Amino acid sequence: MPQDKEQSEFDFKAHQESAIAAYLKVQAFYNDLATAVQLIVNECLKKRGIKVHSVMSRAKDAMSFGQKAASPSDEDPTKPKYPYPLEQITDLAGVRIITFFPSTLADVDRLLAEEFDVVERSDKGEQLVYEERFGYQSIHYLVRLSRSRADLAEYTRFHSAITEIQVRTILQHAWDEIEHDIQYKSTLTIPAAIRRRFMALAGLLEIADREFQAIQDADRQLTKESRRLVDKGQLGGIEITPDALRTFLDKKLGPDGRISDFSYEWTTRLLKKLGFRTLGQVDTCISALDDDKLSQIAAGSRQGQTTRFEYMLLAGMGEEYIKRHPWNKYAWFISTETRRLDKFKSAGVSVGVFDPMAEPPLETASTGQG
Repeated sequence: MPQDKEQSEFDFKAHQESAIAAYLKVQAFYNDLATAVQLIVNECLKKRGIKVHSVMSRAKDAMSFGQKAASPSDEDPTKPKYPYPLEQITDLAGVRIITFFPSTLADVDRLLAEEFDVVERSDKGEQLVYEERFGYQSIHYLVRLSRSRADLAEYTRFHSAITEIQVRTILQHAWDEIEHDIQYKSTLTIPAAIRRRFMALAGLLEIADREFQAIQDADRQLTKESRRLVDKGQLGGIEITPDALRTFLDKKLGPDGRISDFSYEWTTRLLKKLGFRTLGQVDTCISALDDDKLSQIAAGSRQGQTTRFEYMLLAGMGEEYIKRHPWNKYAWFISTETRRLDKFKSAGVSVGVFDPMAEPPLETASTGQG
């Protein structure tokens, strides 16, 4: 047989068309698989209390599959990288988990290891560094359903099927989305001036990820410390935040599960508008007042926690409360609060004139309270 016959060119176009035709027959299966894995991941995240930005799923696009199937081999460019694409391409069903913070990546890693059969785990960030390519890290997993889950009737047909799961932070995801439009991918081919800018940008994104994590860690520590100090009654240096205010009011007035996070946000903004800077000032303002008595006088019944608290602020600050309140431009608000003040006075309540802006705040909790 002639030499040129033995080495006839491989028909990449025919291979691509054949691959697409075969994949279209099973695409619906992989779409169902991806959706099932997405639902399982969401349920497991919820059960463990792991908060993420999003969980998305998809079956691979048919044209994308065909192009990948027809990509040339790294070892021999005259042959396809995937001669048997349906068996060799592993991202036919894909799930992407995007987290807010880097620390959550470890939580998701443990979840996947415990809830799925992890066939392969690869850190793309390490691979990019090794290959001297630009990019931003993410972690890729190839998983199967666990044996116990695959034995369930609704999952039996997915028993041995592979799903690719990508896990990255929201900043890593932003880089990956933008990277598709970047012309140069290798440090060996990019012009030096542009290379420096790419490296600076990658560094900035990594720093931003770390700083967001550091901020979250610091916020958790401050929240923990504030709760501890409120529990001990050391209020002088505690900055007013929604969580600190909730903890303070739960202890001072009793818990009220009806109060929403928004209400504590609103009341925190109100306190700062009134001039309060620490919970110590708040406590000084309302310490001599009876919230139940004020509620009965103002409304004829026991009101919710934050409403009773606002009555106490009104009685503790008097007319200054009305003047500084963000609703002081409304005539109805002024008349309503003025009538309440009059009711308090008529009932024998000693209305105060506390001015938090005239009260120097004590040392902050981090420096003045142990």
